[in-house]
Amino acid sequence: MSWTEYLPPLLQGAWLTAQLTFYSTILGAVCAFAFGIGKLAHNSLLRWISISFIEVFRGTSLLVQLFWLYFALPVFGQWIGVDLRLPPLVAGVLALSLNIGAYGAEVVRGAIQSVAPSQYEAAKALDFTPRQTLWRIALPQAIPEMMPSFGNLAVQNLKDTALVSLISLGDLAFRAEQIRNFTQDSTTVYSMLLLMYFGMALVLTAIMKLLERSVGRWRAGRA
Repeated sequence: MSWTEYLPPLLQGAWLTAQLTFYSTILGAVCAFAFGIGKLAHNSLLRWISISFIEVFRGTSLLVQLFWLYFALPVFGQWIGVDLRLPPLVAGVLALSLNIGAYGAEVVRGAIQSVAPSQYEAAKALDFTPRQTLWRIALPQAIPEMMPSFGNLAVQNLKDTALVSLISLGDLAFRAEQIRNFTQDSTTVYSMLLLMYFGMALVLTAIMKLLERSVGRWRAGRA
């Protein structure tokens, strides 16, 4: 087989990798904001839940999290009489989302806390509620500061999708391994895999840069 014959199955895997990256990055961003803001909440229960989530998913291996959701969760479901089996795609997206969300939560927390104290004092002088202060003062200034870090996390998330091949999900890494096992052409297959991940990372980086500029213009418009 020539490298041109490797391309169709690899492109199929790349499409699944792109879907995994897209869905898990979006859901991960939602988790990041929810738990990052929750860590700063005055409510002690919300703060405890947020801190626990962040520490658990930052302090354990993504591979173990993936295996737990796909292999261990259904067994736990049997113990309690509930069907908790997850399709491979759902398990992959969920594991990636929770992992990136935990790291992103610290980015959100740090950006909100970096807003100048004078801004919070001004909001207090205007008699803003804590919610109004968060949405009208803190987040509009913090979000542009988060974007470079979120861009790095998105690229890292793309690379982490390769782990889903271990639960037999036909992503780019899984397709490449299938071809290598069949042809024993490790050099060509892994070189193509390397270049395809690099190309996808470049595209994702460009998208995040565009988003970063859009957020910058949005902030300038509010100033």
